[in-house]
Amino acid sequence: MMVSSFTFLALGVAAPGRAEELTAGDIRAEIVGRRVHLLVPFGGEFPLEYRRDGTVEGDGEAVGLGRFLQPKDRGRWWIDGNRLCQRFTAWYDGRPMCFDLTRTGPDTLHWVRDNGQAGDARLGSRVD
Repeated sequence: MMVSSFTFLALGVAAPGRAEELTAGDIRAEIVGRRVHLLVPFGGEFPLEYRRDGTVEGDGEAVGLGRFLQPKDRGRWWIDGNRLCQRFTAWYDGRPMCFDLTRTGPDTLHWVRDNGQAGDARLGSRVD
């Protein structure tokens, strides 16, 4: 089952001028072991949990994803160069995707997916 692109996008939002690209070390320190909330264009946040064991879990129930498709999924994450990559079991038909991440504030990020889609996220609580 494929997740619609609009679910994860905050289209047209540019990162502020003082943004800093995250390195592999930054990703390990700031993303791994935390919940990351993707801002969705129609309001709300979509949480993803990047666990230290290499799993990523997503739950779209809070933004009504269950009305359209599988609301929860689990997959694997890894770091490739300075990019965070992930592959879910069902979402996006299990295809891998990678992201360039840019820090835009103390707890905010801008992401650009390898297909050019982009959005913003907020760093949340520790998950493990």
